Amino acid sequence: MWLPRLEAESALRREPNLLEAPLAILAEERRALRVRSLLPLAERRGVRRGMGAADARALCPELVARPADPIGVERLLASLTRWARRFTPWVAPDADATPGEGGLNLDVTGCAHLFGGEAALLRALTAGLSDLGFTARAAAADAKGAAWALSRHGAPEAIAPPGEARAAIEPLPLASLRLSETAVAGLNRLGVKTAGEMLRLPRASLARRFGAQTLRRLDQALGAEPEPISPAAAAPRFAVRMSLPEPVGLIGDLQAGLDRLLTRLCEDLRARGMGARRLRFTVRRVDQREQSVEIGLARPGRSPEIVAPLFARGLEKIEAGFGVDALRLAALVVEPLSEVQTHAGPDRADPRAADALDALLTRLGGRLGFERLTRPRPADTHDPDKAVMWDEATLSSPAEGWREAAAARPPRPIARTPHEPIEILAPGRPPARFRWRGRALSIKRAVGPERIAPEWWLNDPAWRSGVRDYWRIETNEGPRLWLFETPQIAPEDGPLWRVAGIFA
Repeated sequence: MWLPRLEAESALRREPNLLEAPLAILAEERRALRVRSLLPLAERRGVRRGMGAADARALCPELVARPADPIGVERLLASLTRWARRFTPWVAPDADATPGEGGLNLDVTGCAHLFGGEAALLRALTAGLSDLGFTARAAAADAKGAAWALSRHGAPEAIAPPGEARAAIEPLPLASLRLSETAVAGLNRLGVKTAGEMLRLPRASLARRFGAQTLRRLDQALGAEPEPISPAAAAPRFAVRMSLPEPVGLIGDLQAGLDRLLTRLCEDLRARGMGARRLRFTVRRVDQREQSVEIGLARPGRSPEIVAPLFARGLEKIEAGFGVDALRLAALVVEPLSEVQTHAGPDRADPRAADALDALLTRLGGRLGFERLTRPRPADTHDPDKAVMWDEATLSSPAEGWREAAAARPPRPIARTPHEPIEILAPGRPPARFRWRGRALSIKRAVGPERIAPEWWLNDPAWRSGVRDYWRIETNEGPRLWLFETPQIAPEDGPLWRVAGIFA
């Protein structure tokens, strides 16, 4: 099965408002930004795959371009793989798909009759993908290579009868055989344009001139060399359950059952070298209704004595009704977690301090939300407005070496101001007297200038005035300020001097 516009349709799922727009996906190819995937509306405007971005915009000025998102496409293809397992359990993404496109390989041996035959199964496949918003072409053959060729270069929903793969692929172009670009170009120079013409050439000559891989691709298309489909193994699921002989309803009983389940779950996680980031405890009442308590951890964990107390508040809210007869504990999100040494001697940092911080973040995140817990991180930039970035505390580690980096730079103010203009009362560089926030100030001492230039690769509106010269000043009236001037601005175009911060 072939998905010719997978990357463009993936972007369309993120931005549905672009459905009626000429959308194209751009990626760097051959040292230039080129069109890798596009929607039919852009094709009708003359845009083609492989075209340079400038040429595409010249043909279609209203072209909407988006950068390639290979990670998003990979996740989408994994979702489609799971969706296709309703037709057969043997489904795998197509490793030979061209970038920007996608494909799925399905082994429907023994499954086609459940859907009314191969033709009905192909129709169900393409119709289902069309309902999901994807363009798809499907083909069936007794060899994976032949089905690959027919899906891309044959008739829609083409089917090659058993034993007739050769006749089906003979009229197809050489590109249908998954040959290398070098082999296709060499065969074209010899006047060979189709698979049938290539089949009539001596095999020894083909191998000698174009390599054994060319013959291997030909044999795979004919079914002479097996090409089995190996579906990816399903990710392990970490969950344990317990059925109770008699219904229970006390919090102590639920806690006891949770402790037993948690011990088993943590053993499974430890055996696989994993740790849980989010867990769900579900109770089933005798009336078949379920209630759940869900918790999160700041770091992956598998220690029952740390995880168990986090469920305490949630257990108090469970309404047992006429009793609970089944319990289930599942790790919804897991991450790799290796064993760590608890203490490395007096000359090493004790990891138990980090564990205490993680426990604190876990408790705060459970009450406030993990997205509300942030930590500052120094940025590698000279722009004072971007010197600090804020990361989610549970997804980042403390920054290292920031003290040394800060000591190597000139002092920075403890408070930033939104670039407030000043009124110059006495000229100078910096001005000898000025008015700021309604107060007249005179300079006692000044250090500078420190010239900071904008990042040339970013189009930041705040820096369109050019370089800045910063001064650290101390006034006779007390305030210690951080001033900057923009030498490129003419006096008639705006204020030359502004306050950027306040020192202690």
